Amino acid sequence: MPPRSFSVSAVLVLSIAGLGLAATPAQADGPRTGTPYVVTVGDSYISGEAGRWAGSSNNSETPADALGAHAYHDNASGTAEQIPRCHRSRSAEAYIGGGVGGLNLACSGARTTTSAGDYFKPGIDFYDDGAGRLGQARMLQQFAASHNVEQVVVSIGGNDFNFAAIVTRCVQNFLLSPSWYPDYCKDDSSVVANFTAANVTTVRSRIATAFQNVRTAMRNAGYGDNAWTLLVQTYPSPLPPGSGIRYGQTGYTRQSVGGCGFWNADADWANSTALVTINNAVRAAISQSGLTNTRLLELQSAFNGRRLCEKTVGLYEEVGLSSWTQATAVDKTEWVNQIRTVTTVGSNYYLQESLHPNYWGQLATRSCVRQAYTQNRGGICTLSGAGLLNGEPRMTLN
Repeated sequence: MPPRSFSVSAVLVLSIAGLGLAATPAQADGPRTGTPYVVTVGDSYISGEAGRWAGSSNNSETPADALGAHAYHDNASGTAEQIPRCHRSRSAEAYIGGGVGGLNLACSGARTTTSAGDYFKPGIDFYDDGAGRLGQARMLQQFAASHNVEQVVVSIGGNDFNFAAIVTRCVQNFLLSPSWYPDYCKDDSSVVANFTAANVTTVRSRIATAFQNVRTAMRNAGYGDNAWTLLVQTYPSPLPPGSGIRYGQTGYTRQSVGGCGFWNADADWANSTALVTINNAVRAAISQSGLTNTRLLELQSAFNGRRLCEKTVGLYEEVGLSSWTQATAVDKTEWVNQIRTVTTVGSNYYLQESLHPNYWGQLATRSCVRQAYTQNRGGICTLSGAGLLNGEPRMTLN
């Protein structure tokens, strides 16, 4: 069954969806013992959202189903999610291996602060409702107190810029306006409002506070600031500029087949303005936070050549492959999940998986996180060659 049939009048629904503790106990600057850990905190771009799927097919789910029905089940028995819809996949970047433990505390849809709506979304704060629901900083503090956490990796800020709502508006505008008179999202008031100087300043401060909350959590767990590192991720480009999209923008094929319903001008704006502004806010927040033990992992170009609807890759049926296990699948299929509409009912897809790094994308980022950990530095994560190396895409940290 094609997973993305739609009605033009359908409303696209996507879910791409801190306060610190005052007390600071004595800090331990010396080395800790036991298995070293990498802990990830933040949002869907680090939790492993869409990590079940390796590429896409409109003919069947089977070619792309890399992890199966238990992909997001992170409880002790691997049968359910600890927090519903956090989508902490088994392909997430926390699990770098090599004798290093991994803990994934991130949650799809998370903002800098906790939201206790229809789905609980822990932010990077110290939220505690007394019934076991905790903010990510609180969870980190509890874990770090009894484990040897050497690195915390964070991806946060995109949802504070209302990323999901922006994507929703862009796809709606593509579906509901003709090619001879396109209605762009880049100049819609609801979109522009997210990128005013005042809002950028506000979000940057929230991100800085989230970084400070991570430091407070580690201090409260007994760590000196030089006993661990904070690896801050920027966001990758999930969609190429308009000239790099393999489907034309006349008609509905771009969305009905490709699942990338953006006008060229909006795809250009997303790369040159939205992504740049969000990532600059993340970078500036590091300085504003005052943390001295940070590293920066630049991901903005990590998926170039493998992005959603990019001309260099395709759906399984477009590139003549039948399974993600085939040797060339990592090179010929997309590393970002299609944007889906309300027609996911009856399938195993989730709307919230839309426009997120899939199985290939997660493993690619994991490779760069591992390199950052072992080399104790940040850098620019880029694709470095074809095929797989130890089961992961070949990536380089420059």
